[in-house]
Amino acid sequence: MFVHLAGISFLLQDSAIIARVWAYLTRQFTFGRITVSVSSVVVGAFVVLLTIFIARWASALLERRLANRRHIDPGLRYTICRLAKYVVITIGALVALRQAFAIDLTSIAVVFTALSVGIGFGLQYIAADIASGFILLFERPIRIGDRITIGEDEGDVLSINLRTTVVSTNDRIAIIVPNSKLVGQRVVNWSYGDPRARIAIPIGVADDSDIELVTETLVDAAEGVANVLEEPKPRVQFLKFGDYSLDFRLLVWTNQPRRHVQIRSDINYRIARLFRERSIRIPYPTQEFLLKGGLPRELEPSLLTDSDQ
Repeated sequence: MFVHLAGISFLLQDSAIIARVWAYLTRQFTFGRITVSVSSVVVGAFVVLLTIFIARWASALLERRLANRRHIDPGLRYTICRLAKYVVITIGALVALRQAFAIDLTSIAVVFTALSVGIGFGLQYIAADIASGFILLFERPIRIGDRITIGEDEGDVLSINLRTTVVSTNDRIAIIVPNSKLVGQRVVNWSYGDPRARIAIPIGVADDSDIELVTETLVDAAEGVANVLEEPKPRVQFLKFGDYSLDFRLLVWTNQPRRHVQIRSDINYRIARLFRERSIRIPYPTQEFLLKGGLPRELEPSLLTDSDQ
């Protein structure tokens, strides 16, 4: 009997401790329109973790489903998956705020208004990058896999994130580019629109060269080069009479614009070989001095060689 009563007493004490702990966890603190407790914060954190998991799972599932649709462009598939992930994260964040701080949409609007003021003063560049990221995803001037040139850097687009875009160069170096730079500055997209692109190769020859021979040689240099299209045919333009050269330009078309550097190199190799075989000279700048009235007498002996003396 005594043991039984002791057990009941122990259970009552445990229940009292649990109730006290639960009271502390659920005790609410009010700050203006925000009501928060330890338990609500824990629930909000759990909602955030669950949202991240669901967002990643939904994005991966959607990507696998869209991968079977061959008619959908890979860049469009990437955009759909990214936007779906952002929508899930946004909804989860709102639910987490609701659970953690018991605030309604009006309070959330007030919070975001206050944040926007702070962003306007201190985080304007980050906000510009994020806004530019959405512009890239919706307008799609640059897509995954495109070959782009930004200033002196050139590479393939690997990913378009919320704030930055990752570009991989030919040296397999990853360049992290802020999205605002892609939207606000001049960017060359070699993969946009028509898959064909024209490549111009300037060349200068000596001013006494045979123009017809130069034209024929340049056309021959472009024939049979890998990734150079037969139609439209290569063309040669006589640009101008330079100070010490005749300036031409060879125009070729390719359906692999991302390989334009290698195409230029292959054609330049052939031009150098054919010019050497056909005795076509590439000029170099020279200067001639004309002295009128002869040399002064005091300088004439210093210009004589030992044999002349």
